[in-house]
Amino acid sequence: MALTLPRPEPAAGMAAYRAELDARLREHPDCAGNWQLYLRANHGAARVDYLPVKLDVENVSRCNFACTMCAVSTWKKRQRAADMSLAAFKALIDEQRGLVEIKLNGIGEPLMQGDDWFAMIRYARERRIWVRVTTNASLLHLRGNYRKLIDSGVNEIDISVDGADRETFEKIRVGSDFDRVVRNCGLLNEYAASRGRPSAKMWTLVQKANCDFLPQHVWLAAEMGFRHLVFSLQLHGWGDGTLEARNAGEEVRIPSSEAELLIALGARKGVRVAFWDVAEKFEAVYGKRCPWPFSRAVVTSDLRTVPCCMIGNPDAFEIGRGRTFAENWAGEEFAAFRQAHLDGDVPAVCRACYRAPPAGVEPTLGRPPTPGPAGGAPTAKE
Repeated sequence: MALTLPRPEPAAGMAAYRAELDARLREHPDCAGNWQLYLRANHGAARVDYLPVKLDVENVSRCNFACTMCAVSTWKKRQRAADMSLAAFKALIDEQRGLVEIKLNGIGEPLMQGDDWFAMIRYARERRIWVRVTTNASLLHLRGNYRKLIDSGVNEIDISVDGADRETFEKIRVGSDFDRVVRNCGLLNEYAASRGRPSAKMWTLVQKANCDFLPQHVWLAAEMGFRHLVFSLQLHGWGDGTLEARNAGEEVRIPSSEAELLIALGARKGVRVAFWDVAEKFEAVYGKRCPWPFSRAVVTSDLRTVPCCMIGNPDAFEIGRGRTFAENWAGEEFAAFRQAHLDGDVPAVCRACYRAPPAGVEPTLGRPPTPGPAGGAPTAKE
C-alpha cells in the first residue's frame, strides 16, 4: 500500500490561516462578494466573472545567487528586469479587491529590494491579505532585516536550504555562503520565537546532488530552529526547454521507506516533515486539472502577466503582452489558455506539471489541507 505523505501547511497552523481569511472577508465586503462568486464557479468555464483570489507578485527579478536549477543562472548579471515600485504594488493591491492571499516574491531574492519590500508586506497585511514569501536568507543579517521581516507581520516565510553541508549547499546554490545562511536562519527563528510569531519553514529541493543526505537536512532544520521542513520533489524549467531538460535529469524520487524514516526523525527532533510534488497533484491521467488558471496568476516585476510560478519568466511565456493584469485576467488570451486546460489540450509550457511520476514511485501525497470557512481554498501550496 502506498504511503500517504503529509503536505505543507503554514508554520502558524491552519487555524491561523482560517482566522485571517475570516477577517479579510468580514472587513472587506468587496472581497467577500468576489469570494462568493469564486466559490460558486464550477471552474469549468474559460471566462470567469470573478477576480483572482490569490496572486504571486514578483517584487524583484534579480538574485545574488545563481542556483544550478534556477532561471537566474541563465540571465546576464543575474537580472531580468527592473524592480517593481512600491507605488505600482499598492496600485495592484488596490485594484485586485478579491485577493485573500499573495506570495510576494518571484524569480529572485526579494530582500535585494530593501525596505520597500517590507513596506509592501505591511501594505497587504493592513488589508488582512495573507502574505507568504520565499528568501534565500543570505541578507537577513544586514540592517536588521531578520527583525524587519518578522515585524512586518508576514504570515509565512519559506527559506530555501538545498544542502546540509557547505560543499553540497554551495555547489547547488552558486554564489552562496552556507555558514552565513545557517547563522541567519538561526537569527530569524530565534527572533520569531521571542515575538511569538512562528512563521518560517525550511524548504529543500530534492535532487541528485543532495538526495543521499536528506536525514541531515532534518537535523540541520532542528539546529536552526525550524519546526517545519518541506522536501520538494519536482524540478522544473520556468518555461525554458533547455533548463527543463537539464533539471529533469536531476530529479529523484523518495522511496516510501525513506520518507517514513524522515517523518519519524522529524517527529523526534520536533520538526514536521512534509512533501510537495506538483506532478503528483496535477497528473492528467487521474483527471486532475491545474487550478491556477481559474484562481490566480503571476504579476512580474515589470508588470507582465504569467499564468503560474512554475513558469515565472515572462520572457519564456506570457499572457497579453503590453496589457495590464486586469485586462489580461478578463481577456481573450487568458480565456483561451483556460480553455486549453479544460479541453485536455494542455499547453506545451504546462506539460511538465502533468507528467506521470517515474515508474515504481511508491509515495503519494495526502489530501490538501481542509478548506477554510465556507468551503474556502486551501492555503499555501495550492
